Amino acid sequence: MKIVIAGAGEVGFHLAKLLSFESQDITLIDIDKDSIAYADTHLDIRTIRGDTTSIATLKEARIENTDLIIAVTASETTNITVCVLAKQMGAKRTIARISNTEFIENQEVAGFKKFGIDELISPESLAASEIELLLNQSAFNDSYEFENGALTMVGTSLSRTASFVGKSVKEAALIFPELHFMPIAIQREGTQYTLIPRGDTIFKEGDQVYFMTVKGGVDELYKLTGKVKQRIKNVMILGGSKIGYKTARDLCTHNFHVKLVEKDNDKAFDLAEKLPKTLVIHGDGRNVELLEEENIYDMDAFIAVTGNSETNIMSCLVAKSKSVKKTIALVENMDYFQLSHSIGIDTLINKKLLAANNIFRYIRKGDVVAMTKLNNMNAELLEFIAKPNSQVIGKRIRDLDFPRSATIGGIVREGRGIIALGDHTIKVGDRIVVCCLLRSINKVERMFI
Repeated sequence: MKIVIAGAGEVGFHLAKLLSFESQDITLIDIDKDSIAYADTHLDIRTIRGDTTSIATLKEARIENTDLIIAVTASETTNITVCVLAKQMGAKRTIARISNTEFIENQEVAGFKKFGIDELISPESLAASEIELLLNQSAFNDSYEFENGALTMVGTSLSRTASFVGKSVKEAALIFPELHFMPIAIQREGTQYTLIPRGDTIFKEGDQVYFMTVKGGVDELYKLTGKVKQRIKNVMILGGSKIGYKTARDLCTHNFHVKLVEKDNDKAFDLAEKLPKTLVIHGDGRNVELLEEENIYDMDAFIAVTGNSETNIMSCLVAKSKSVKKTIALVENMDYFQLSHSIGIDTLINKKLLAANNIFRYIRKGDVVAMTKLNNMNAELLEFIAKPNSQVIGKRIRDLDFPRSATIGGIVREGRGIIALGDHTIKVGDRIVVCCLLRSINKVERMFI
């Protein structure tokens, strides 16, 4: 697949890096000499230094033969322009990164597809949605919804009190005979090894386990994992960034009590006007005395989304020391993901990873409609639509030639989530969620083409 990425900033470089691992034909364009030089020396891709909105530059990138162009520069105006030009010049599919979430909320009204823009993505909007989902599943440290919650993936670290620690997957299933959930991936404590669980796999204390569950199944998981469903009502947000603003706005809409701390005076006043239901505080959130004055002890959740990863991590640690139940930090450095649980922060989120997950489904074979990577694990969750000619149609799951490094976590049929057991038969139109290690993705994809 020939892919052109316009913009070699953080999101563009990260995408190019991930896509280059997939052996795709990647061309990266940016006008900044240092960004292009860095990409050229660190990635096995083609690089072009030039204006991304220049027709001559796009011609040099052979845009007329491009399957997908992804415009992820820092300027949404540039990204929109690039996509419009590329579509007119023959690009098959276009994706534009934007920061104005109104564009996403009013896509049909604006008619972006008429201009030649197939998809809009906003890393900030994705991050805000991720935060809200994490607050709703408060005892878990990672989550993702398929088909508006028909199936939900949740991740949690197993404590000693989990009722199935020391038991196999089969034994754990007997605790709840109706089985409204299924383990789909495990990472052993202190390792980087991802395990796709089988019936004889033993759960161990400290395991980071990802489960697939249907509506109502989350409550069973609370009981099984020994977690307590914490009622999140009072939330403090550090940083009036785009993510901070959208998170505060959305949480207030759902009747959360929100305090937002912003150190820039003008920005704080501006946010106070835009967010009438949010208490906006002008001050430095790194100041422990300020946090105590604003009753951080009474907060159920603390969300740090400033532009500085270290500030976000340290402020979350302070919040945790003040007995805040749930802490979420925005980080830019992917390496920090390995540290999150060991240092005591509940969840780290990363805009680049969220944007990459959102874009990746467009380069997958088969009819992939949703995709996410599991944090700090070499596994992906893919949602396929079963086509009439797919190898899987009419077969029971146990009869499929499925690799051992992959598992079907669930099926959405006519809007209803089903935990897929061996005797389930796959039908045309089923939406099938598969968890697989990177080495087995190609084989799994071929089964759904």
